Amino acid sequence: MNQFLKKLSFAFVALSFAGFASAAVEAPDALVKRLSEEILATAKSDKQIQAGSQTRIQQVVDEKIIPHVDFQRTTALAVGRSWRQATPEQKTQLTDEFKKLLTFTYTGAISQVTNQKFEYLPFRAAADDKDVVVNTRVVQPRGEPVQLSYRLIKSDSGWKIYDINVLGAWLIESYKGSFATEINKSGIDGLIASLKDRNAKLAANVAKSGGKAVTSPSKAEEIAK
Repeated sequence: MNQFLKKLSFAFVALSFAGFASAAVEAPDALVKRLSEEILATAKSDKQIQAGSQTRIQQVVDEKIIPHVDFQRTTALAVGRSWRQATPEQKTQLTDEFKKLLTFTYTGAISQVTNQKFEYLPFRAAADDKDVVVNTRVVQPRGEPVQLSYRLIKSDSGWKIYDINVLGAWLIESYKGSFATEINKSGIDGLIASLKDRNAKLAANVAKSGGKAVTSPSKAEEIAK
């Protein structure tokens, strides 16, 4: 669909989209650091994850990631102006399908964890800011560090991530063009159908591989095309 997921394959921690705990009093940068380290440690130590178990990886995603991402906001911004024209049912379907697609990305990324580690850059935000960016870097055994940023918004239930930036590419911006093209061609229902088709292909690949996660975000996108 776009180049973003290819970059994401080098930044597995995009999945530390990260299961933020309920401690809403924590600063967003502290949350990113604490949970990123927790997910990294789990991925490195869990034998089922290392073996590529889709079931175990999905469990980690469900517990640590899904509840703490504002998928509706992410989807609305990626769809752009057409979101306002969508019916409530279409909005629900779009959000559900985009969430599924991103979940395949997370599971593929978790399965690649080896010896990476994080560096956390200085956090700059005013005390009353409700929309912030947390900047980190992923240090790999080989190659240059991967720049990875998280955009978070403060809600009634605490901070939630709604966008990420890998090597200069924001997720939402990366999807806007392809979503707009699909909507212009076949409407919102066409975009929903396209997302469903991609997710069906990814699910079939997992089944074909004997329950193992798609090996990388870039591979997930290649299969979904």
